Amino acid sequence: MSDWLNKIAERRMLKARAEGKLAGLSGEGKPLPERLGDAFVDTGEAVGFRIMAEAGALPDEIRLQKVVDAARARLSTLTDEAERKAAMADLAEAEMRLAIAKEARRKFLKG
Repeated sequence: MSDWLNKIAERRMLKARAEGKLAGLSGEGKPLPERLGDAFVDTGEAVGFRIMAEAGALPDEIRLQKVVDAARARLSTLTDEAERKAAMADLAEAEMRLAIAKEARRKFLKG
């Protein structure tokens, strides 16, 4: 995230804290839950994704990652060669769609 954007976010958080708007939130006083998937995502993006998920609106990138994970899990259980070949094609398509969604987000953010 840009330095100026960090400063704006910090000021808004300090203002909200001073106004008491951050008191009584769920999870207050507890450690943040560990989210291993967030380790590979920019902090600002992770927060944005989390807010969207809690609001019930998942971006395509997250939905597609779930599709890729499910396709990989399915592939690992198959033994029939024809089924594995079809599952690999499904996985490749899902990975391609995920890569396109990630690239679109990067281009949008650089925009």
